[in-house]
Amino acid sequence: MRRKIIFYKNYFLNFYNSQNEKVQEKIDYTLKLISTVEHIPKKFLKHIENTDGLYEIRIKYGSDIYRIFCCFDEGKIIILFNVFKKKTQKTPGKEIKKGLNLKREYFKSKERNQI
Repeated sequence: MRRKIIFYKNYFLNFYNSQNEKVQEKIDYTLKLISTVEHIPKKFLKHIENTDGLYEIRIKYGSDIYRIFCCFDEGKIIILFNVFKKKTQKTPGKEIKKGLNLKREYFKSKERNQI
């Protein structure tokens, strides 16, 4: 494995567990690809413009599109935050804001635990 994937709190797992088996299989496939390939194609992982290190994992199953917000920590660790089913062409600002808030919260809690 080239990268380790960690779930921050239960945001991702709650969403994942509420999906049907086929959607879960597609999510599993995408996360395995991201954790094992050297160069991740933009089709699967893209930096969110105008953010400080927030990324979205991109998953398409049938006509449904899912986005998992995440960031890198210590280079080879990917932290998964919130996830949602995309219904519009543009990623909703409130979802990006939630991802950024969770990213800040993650690093603050990590900093507190290391002191």
